[in-house]
Amino acid sequence: MATAARADTDPVSPAFTYHTYPFYLLSRTSGCYNRAMERALKPLGLDQARWRVLVILAEDGPLSIGDIAEAAVYKASTLSRIIGRMQAAGHLDVAPRASDNRVVEVSLSPAGRELYARSMSAASRVYRRACEVLNEAEFKLLSDLLIKVAEPFAT
Repeated sequence: MATAARADTDPVSPAFTYHTYPFYLLSRTSGCYNRAMERALKPLGLDQARWRVLVILAEDGPLSIGDIAEAAVYKASTLSRIIGRMQAAGHLDVAPRASDNRVVEVSLSPAGRELYARSMSAASRVYRRACEVLNEAEFKLLSDLLIKVAEPFAT
């Protein structure tokens, strides 16, 4: 296995600096993007966590709370509270799974599908702003590299 670690990005190195540490840069980029998404989604009464649930369920639903938590990269306990608030707002339907009533299955309600549809233009504006600095080849490379770096941590 090849290693691409550089002295200034290895935390054990005396030359380490967070300014070039890729995981700091990923976190900073993600944080900036998430702040922009929060601002864009707020007029719709959404935050990043709720929007993520809408997107996951729109693509892959209905799902169990555990499956949504895994896809959203949230703890199941945190996600349960988010789902409870979304259900109370009328955006989600929650019911026992037909094949195993011990498992709670979550799906978008009609109001949730409508909110999802309305949220996509706000999300698209933020996405386009973030990606306008990359050409198509750079964007593909970035996506491929992020997938590759995440592989060792996949559960």
